[in-house]
This record gives sequence, C-alpha cells and structure tokens, in this order.
Amino acid sequence: MTAARAEIVLVRGDITEQEVDAIVNAANSSLLGGGGVDGAIHRRGGPAVLAACRDLRASQYGKGLATGRAVATTAGLLPARHVIHTVGPVYRAGSGDEPLLASCYRESLRVADELGARTVAFPAISTGVYAWPVEDAARIAVDAVRGARTAVEEVRFVLFDERAYAAFAEQVG
Repeated sequence: MTAARAEIVLVRGDITEQEVDAIVNAANSSLLGGGGVDGAIHRRGGPAVLAACRDLRASQYGKGLATGRAVATTAGLLPARHVIHTVGPVYRAGSGDEPLLASCYRESLRVADELGARTVAFPAISTGVYAWPVEDAARIAVDAVRGARTAVEEVRFVLFDERAYAAFAEQVG
C-alpha cells in the first residue's frame, strides 16, 4: 500500500453504469437491498448480488453490517468487478456521527485495497433517505478520502444530481 493520494474524479450520473474495479453501495444494515442507490445496485447487479449478501448474513453478519463498516461481494451483472457495501449513519443534528460517515469511506477503501481495486466509485453516502445535508457530507467524504492511506489510484464520486455535484466540486476545489 502506498501513502499517495488517490486522484479524485467527479461524475454526474448513475453509479450502476461505472466501469471500475469496485462500486460502493450505500447499503442498509440488512444488506438485503432497499431504495435509492442500494435498490439500484441490487436491481442492476441481479440475483448474484442479493445471493452474496444473503450468504454474508448467514455467516459473519447475522445481525447485519454495523454503521461505518464495509464488506465486499460480487458485482453480478454490473460493469464493476466488486460491490463494496457500507452502512452510513442516519443524520441527526448534533449527534456527533461525522466519524461514522468518514469511516464509511475509509473502510470502503480498506476493503478495496484487500481486493486489489485501483478504481472505486462512491455515491454520496447517507445523503438520500438518511438525510445527511449534502454540503456537509461532501466535506466529510472528500476529507476522508484525502486522508486515507490507500493503493486505490482513482476515487470517483458519482453524483446523481446537480446539487450534489456542485457540493462535491466545491470541496474538491
């Protein structure tokens, strides 16, 4: 592993269309699919992604994946090689959960390193139904990626709408 910074790239689009070594899923703790990014990844990835998540639940994650942690599965029919599932915190003002959100990015990069991934695509974790303010989430995400020790060469933030893209662009500079 190297201490060099990964190049940060911003894309406005659909994370399920990214041809990268790994895409990161903003999963819920059950790992069994849901709405937003999670639902889109499960739908596009097909039954292999859900089967792999069920296997994880039947083995070491019987109670689900803890917030801030990450684990990988196959990408199924997605153009990526792997899906890294991470559970972001639900936003509660003044909760002090910023370290948990940052952990999602660091842990996902740690798992990417274990997989030998050099290109990783992230969504804006916790900014959908988990209601984290996108400007704050962008700051936390970019700081976490810039501070991570990783061999990943490219971190691609794939942002679904213009507001998220603008928030991340302001942080990347």
